[in-house]
Amino acid sequence: MGLFARLLGRSDTGGDRRAAADAPPAAGAQGRPRVDPAFGDPELARLRAFAAVGSWPAARAILDAAADQDDLTLMVAAVADVPGAEALVGKALAAAPDDPLLHLVQGARHVSWAWEARTRASARNVTEEQWKTFHERLESAEEHLYRAAELDPQLLGPWYFLQISGRGASLDREAARNRFEAALRRSPGHLASHRQRLQQLCEKWQGSHEEMHAFARRTMLAAPEGSPHGELVARAHIEHWLSLPPEEDAAYMGQEHVRAELHEAADRSVRHPDYVRGRDWAVTHNEFAMAFALAGQPAAANLLLTELGDLVTELPWAYWGDPAEVYQRTRQQCAGH
Repeated sequence: MGLFARLLGRSDTGGDRRAAADAPPAAGAQGRPRVDPAFGDPELARLRAFAAVGSWPAARAILDAAADQDDLTLMVAAVADVPGAEALVGKALAAAPDDPLLHLVQGARHVSWAWEARTRASARNVTEEQWKTFHERLESAEEHLYRAAELDPQLLGPWYFLQISGRGASLDREAARNRFEAALRRSPGHLASHRQRLQQLCEKWQGSHEEMHAFARRTMLAAPEGSPHGELVARAHIEHWLSLPPEEDAAYMGQEHVRAELHEAADRSVRHPDYVRGRDWAVTHNEFAMAFALAGQPAAANLLLTELGDLVTELPWAYWGDPAEVYQRTRQQCAGH
């Protein structure tokens, strides 16, 4: 195992890790990074706070002001990870049972709620009762999401979240592809849907390394230079690394063609002069930082870590332990390069 693999201390459980659903955490000691589920975005932080205290009208006002369908879907995802949001939205739905946005938010919340029931254990360690609750909540999620799509066919959100619920329900390949394509018909460049499709094509789900890498590269090249879609290349290499035994993973990431592909992807996205940071820009930066660190490219990783500062996303770091701690160790190792 190579230097950075040892540094990161792999502890993957084999499960599909969902983002932390706690209220925005308090900062730790000065200079310590922390996971921020709002990605450092003040509006997303306010939205999550309103949902956490049960203020649906205030949360709804922010959702109604979304810039476009991509923005709305990201906002709904922020609400979906707030514990207890299902009760808040349930009350609102009782008063407005044909509101498509309410069905979308409730469906998204039930997807996250389902993964909470499963916990972070590997599939073999999930209890029968946990599986039962997991599938019940996924079924409820799909009912709400399809109802939202029926009430407002222009919504992107239902088709994004249906990709996640479908993976949890082990949907067949054709049905999974149909959900992805339905999302793209509403927003061809939706990065989050491409992230979900990449997961679907992982070897651990229904795909293969070859399919996954081909999809990532094809999507990157089809997107305009300066778009964040190069992130998919980094994600694919991390997924490939994760699938390998410890005696092979470092050698894989250290290959020249892997390093070259990572640099090419960064040059077309986060290092391109036309790159514009969206609300969730930190997701892309954290992915590249991890990938470069694993590939033995500390200077490239350090550039991104410096830009991020203390802003950590749970993934990809949580695959290998406490995300803030893993991030901090990586930052210390890369500093000065």
